[in-house]
Amino acid sequence: MPATLRELLAAITPVDATLFPVAQAHLDNLTKPRGSLGRLEELAARLFVIRGGKAPVVDPARIYVCAGDHGVAAAGVSLFPQEVTRQMVANFLAGGAGINVLADTAGIDLRVVDAGCLGEPFPSHPRFAGARVASGTANLAEGPAMSRVTCEKALLLGASLAAEAAASGIKALGTGDMGIANTTPSTALFCAYLGLEPETVTGPGTGLDASGVARKAAIVAKALRLHCEIVSSGDPVAILAALGGLEIACLAGLVLGAAAQKLPIAVDGFISTAGYVAARAIAPAVAGYAFISHASAEPGYAPIMYALGQKPLLDLGLRLGEGTGAALALFLMRAGANIYNDMATFASAGVDSGA
Repeated sequence: MPATLRELLAAITPVDATLFPVAQAHLDNLTKPRGSLGRLEELAARLFVIRGGKAPVVDPARIYVCAGDHGVAAAGVSLFPQEVTRQMVANFLAGGAGINVLADTAGIDLRVVDAGCLGEPFPSHPRFAGARVASGTANLAEGPAMSRVTCEKALLLGASLAAEAAASGIKALGTGDMGIANTTPSTALFCAYLGLEPETVTGPGTGLDASGVARKAAIVAKALRLHCEIVSSGDPVAILAALGGLEIACLAGLVLGAAAQKLPIAVDGFISTAGYVAARAIAPAVAGYAFISHASAEPGYAPIMYALGQKPLLDLGLRLGEGTGAALALFLMRAGANIYNDMATFASAGVDSGA
């Protein structure tokens, strides 16, 4: 388990792209017309490459739902009060949330991480993982959301979760989030990392009306002006510390950790993608290990995907977060792995390949 960010980054290597033709040759020899299983074949090939040329494996899989509170909530950027973060963490632990249902449906282990909630520490629970880094962030529109030291601690927390998962035999990871007001820091991070404008990316989040979205965009713009020197420096960790959240930094660390452990990771929606974008800015090689689960219904998500040059696996109009899209994507990844491993070849089935 890396003790420093430097050690973590040193453990991340790009996937071996020379293995893609090997994977494709196997897929083309299965009893089907070439390419007829579409993106399932893409998933299978990527999983094969991530495994270094071994049979793709997804199970057992685990989703980490990372929770944190945000000082910018005081600016009225969410329809829900900040107390809902803690209430939803309790709901995750009790098994009553959407992610609980979908994780159970897909046969995926679920863990909850209090990366930075406000209030007293939660009572111990079997679903809890990791330990709180700090109790909430400061208001990013008035100063840095957190210090660089705190941000690095949150990154290393996420990486430690990936390392612990790998050590326990987990073969694939998924991201999830919870934090009232966390679409605001996520939007600011997208703008800072990808050069997008607040008016383009800012959406309703929990259900803001048009005037609420405009106010939220103005707060993001204010934060970007306040931290313009940090943004222009291009230092990805400094940007994450100034504009991010504890759960977002933890998610970024989880993505970094997955890459270091050579595990595939399904990235959920708007908030998780902000964590992924931060991780990608810190270590570009993580892109080879990450699967963008679904197209968030947040209106700013399409330009984000365009800027990244990536296409989500699903487009179901989801905007809940929690890891719900990741649970569905992990099921698809399992399907791709099973196609690769279990489908008959032309020779084994005695079927004419038509070649």
